[in-house]
Amino acid sequence: MKHVLRNPIGRNPLGYLTIIAMLLTACATTQLNTVWKDPNYQARPAKIMVIGVARNPINRRLFEDEFVSQLKARGTDAIASYTVLPDRQQDDHVAIAAKVKELGADTILITRLVSKKIVQTYVSGTAYFPPPYYGSWPDYYGYGYNYMYTPGYIAEDEYAVIETNLYEARSDKLVWAASSETGISDSDLSVIQGYIAVMVKNMIGLGLLGK
Repeated sequence: MKHVLRNPIGRNPLGYLTIIAMLLTACATTQLNTVWKDPNYQARPAKIMVIGVARNPINRRLFEDEFVSQLKARGTDAIASYTVLPDRQQDDHVAIAAKVKELGADTILITRLVSKKIVQTYVSGTAYFPPPYYGSWPDYYGYGYNYMYTPGYIAEDEYAVIETNLYEARSDKLVWAASSETGISDSDLSVIQGYIAVMVKNMIGLGLLGK
């Protein structure tokens, strides 16, 4: 019996490049732009009030729940603000401060979306060579017509510019701040999880959290 190997991409190498582009986009991660820590702050937070500044209540809950989960996994107690403060009090500084004092939180972590931006990247064309077939002259002859060149194209990636600040509750002073860019091509949940993982890792590295 004669077995014929077939090219899974067929005669459409652009499909192959599209798959690669999708995989690269899906692997996009959070990139820290700037990080600052108060050198005089040597304490390790024991209980953090997490506040996600967001217009969408669902995103706020997803964000705060995930941050609380990852903080607790490192041995630091944390509270999702939406569980103790309604959305309408999200901008009420007095109400937030009162709840922080009532629950005994020693720090407040606030994250907000600063802006979004589009980054365009030119992907150059590539020559494509299907596997050569030498089993019969028709296969080999046809191979000569399968050489082709894929034209380049412009790839667009959307990024969210996000700020995350940690304040000491007792003094209201900033003790840690991070500015970052996060690819937002994935689902909201995967973006949030990846972003928070980077923030937590940085806080661990600076001695703010346990490992």
